[in-house]
Amino acid sequence: MEQVQKSAGLLGFLKKFGGEAKAPEPLSAAVIRDWLVRRLAKQLSMPPSEIDTSQSFPSYGLDSLVAVQVSGDLEKLVEQRLSPALLFEYSSIDALTNHLVAELRLPETA
Repeated sequence: MEQVQKSAGLLGFLKKFGGEAKAPEPLSAAVIRDWLVRRLAKQLSMPPSEIDTSQSFPSYGLDSLVAVQVSGDLEKLVEQRLSPALLFEYSSIDALTNHLVAELRLPETA
C-alpha cells in the first residue's frame, strides 16, 4: 500500500514540475538528469533542448534562492533529505546527477 502512495505522490510531483504526467519510472540517473533539465528549463523559460547538462548552474544565472528551491523539489523526487547547497557543491546537472547516483546507489537507466 505504501508503494502505491509513493508512486501516486511521485506522479503528481512529476506532473507539477515536469510537464505531462505519465507512469513514474524507477529512479535512475536518466530520470534525475531529465528532471533537472526540465526543472531548469522551466525556471529559465526556455526549451529543455537548450539546456547543456555540463554547463554550470551559475552560468544560467541561478541565485541561492532558486538553488535552494530546486534542491527542495529534488528531495521530493528522490524521497531523501538533501543538502540545500547541492547545486553549489555539484555545479552542473551532470555533476549533481553523478553524485546522486553514487550516493543513492542508482542505476544509469531504469
